[in-house]
Amino acid sequence: MIEIFKTNVELEEQGEHIMDELIQLFSSVKINFDLDDCDRILRVEGHEFSVDRIRETIHALGFTCEVLE
Repeated sequence: MIEIFKTNVELEEQGEHIMDELIQLFSSVKINFDLDDCDRILRVEGHEFSVDRIRETIHALGFTCEVLE
C-alpha cells in the first residue's frame, strides 16, 4: 500500500524528525518527503501502517497532514 500526504513541512530537519517518529511507530515502512513539491509531499509505502495514526502523529508534532486523493 502507498499513501501520499500533503503537509506543511518546510524544512528538511522537520521532515527528518517526523520520519524518525513514524519509523518508531511503523518500522517496516518506507517514508520520504518531497519538500520541493508545492504540496510538500510525504510518501509512505508498506503493508502495515495506519493512515489515521500517521495524521495524528504529524498533527501532534504541530504540522498539517492530509491524504491526497
